[in-house]
Amino acid sequence: MADKELRKKRRPVKKRGQNQKKAQNVKRANAQKKKHLRRKKNKKKGLQLHFPKERLKSAAQNPKEITRWTVEIVVVCLLAVLLVLSFGQRVSIAGDAMSPALKNGDVLLINRLVYNSRKPERGEIIAFKPGGNENAHYTIKRVVGLPKETVQIKDGQVYIDGEVLVKNIYCYEITTPGVAEKPIELGENEYFVLGDNHESSDDSRMADVGNVQREDIYGKVWFVANFGPDFGFVSGDAKK
Repeated sequence: MADKELRKKRRPVKKRGQNQKKAQNVKRANAQKKKHLRRKKNKKKGLQLHFPKERLKSAAQNPKEITRWTVEIVVVCLLAVLLVLSFGQRVSIAGDAMSPALKNGDVLLINRLVYNSRKPERGEIIAFKPGGNENAHYTIKRVVGLPKETVQIKDGQVYIDGEVLVKNIYCYEITTPGVAEKPIELGENEYFVLGDNHESSDDSRMADVGNVQREDIYGKVWFVANFGPDFGFVSGDAKK
């Protein structure tokens, strides 16, 4: 009887010990699971980039940003147009009147701003429309006579105020003096121009071209834009 009573007492103790051990295992498993989840969550957080809230706002949600970008784009476009019109306006040359410096078919870039700050100089190549005719093709010639000077062509040479022009002149032994056979007095805003290849050039020697008015000068020829051996800046010296 005593043994039976002892066995009855031991059984519940053994059962409680097993339950405690099982509970500890479950608790340990839950703790490990939570720890694993916490590590995984922290790892994800470490990969996230954090920015100030105001930077996360898109431009579409910010009218000031849209306005600023619009103004900047308009300004850039206007500057680009201004540069093209001022330095990149293209004019093609027809004929060999400016040979060998320029050739038939050359595409030239015109500087339209340079004469806003100064006057055309002797020896420079200019683009103009004879008589200010807006429907006429641009004519390309070299400046020889300046305002208020007296120009004359005799003995195949150009005379400025009675003296032979030896600098900034690119045509010699002129056989056709035209209207410049007699002295021509240039006005305050008039220029006398010649083609380097005077034998095939219609220039200020011809009555239908005559003296070039400052207001009719489109700009200075400064660059040959067509690809080839002549591509580059227009030199002041005639090519030999």
